[in-house]
Amino acid sequence: MIQPIYLDYNASTPHAPEVIEAMRPYFETEFGNPSSSHWYGIAPKQAVEKARQQVSELIGCSPEEIIFTSGGTESNNHALKSIAGSRYTNGTHIITSQIEHPAILEVCRFMENHGFSVTYLPVDKTGMVQLSDVAAAISSKTIIISIMHANNEVGTLQPIEEISALAAAHGIIMHTDAAQSLGKIETHVDSLGVGLMSIAGHKIYAPKGIGALYNRNNFSSDIFFHGAGQEKGLRAGTENVIGIVGLGKACEIASQSLLQNITHMKTLRDRLENALRTAIDDIHFNGHPEKRIPNTSSVSFLGLTANQILEEIGLEIAASAGAACHADNVQISHVLEAMKIPEVLAKGTIRFSIGKMTTESEIDRAADIIVKAVKRLRA
Repeated sequence: MIQPIYLDYNASTPHAPEVIEAMRPYFETEFGNPSSSHWYGIAPKQAVEKARQQVSELIGCSPEEIIFTSGGTESNNHALKSIAGSRYTNGTHIITSQIEHPAILEVCRFMENHGFSVTYLPVDKTGMVQLSDVAAAISSKTIIISIMHANNEVGTLQPIEEISALAAAHGIIMHTDAAQSLGKIETHVDSLGVGLMSIAGHKIYAPKGIGALYNRNNFSSDIFFHGAGQEKGLRAGTENVIGIVGLGKACEIASQSLLQNITHMKTLRDRLENALRTAIDDIHFNGHPEKRIPNTSSVSFLGLTANQILEEIGLEIAASAGAACHADNVQISHVLEAMKIPEVLAKGTIRFSIGKMTTESEIDRAADIIVKAVKRLRA
């Protein structure tokens, strides 16, 4: 069987060959604990600090402002529970949006059960938060605003620079989940104006189970993991040296090839969308037409369900559904619901996400497969 075309890079990415090679010594020979004072701890310790430098160079900050975590989910938890939570004497109000990843929404619900109030901002039909809504939600009790940089389902970019400026004017910490934007567009923290930013390794060709949190000027916080005091005493536990090295190398590669990757992914995404738009009637593309990450295409096929489409193409294309249809109900993603996409469209939504390893021939073959599948199903 021919291997299916992988168009689900927003879910996870393959390991870059250079990342695998960078990690290899820490599988084979450099097995020591970075906290050890003897010979075997030297190389792992140096590797961790080199990776910290590599991550910081990609996002334009000081290495000391990087905290390594187990991934984007932990980084988001740390930002809200530890950093925002430590400021409860200053206020107990959090602002976020209705289209955040569950790693933010579920944390906010947890915080609501522990004395905090949360405002969940709406989005417009393109999936974008309005600055006026942010301004209206701010109160004297607001301590943090957390808005994702790019949406994982439809790719829409949020006006983080403007929201950050508004937050700064009110002395509020600004956090953004940049798991989907890192390596796809520029994510310099000074340009964005954020105080906290979450990073996930497996979205940029590094391993799963590794991530980082950018913490501007090392905002004070409660300890997230109690123990021996690694990561400036905030996140105890022996460092995942292999994962950290992989994340560092992935960030280095992303920094070197960012413009090339942007052009490559946008060209292929537009090629796919144009092919589908030309050959299929009654389809709708979700998300902002221009202000979105260059690799993501959310497509709704009228009259079909996502389940039907994925079952039809599943042996040939790997993609993600925007809705799950069962015998008696349709479960539409919270993102499409917040965007008020009509159910007749939302239930037939598929997300195709392209990576730097995707080829032009794969896109052409994928478009042909999708077109034929939709026409068969509609017939």
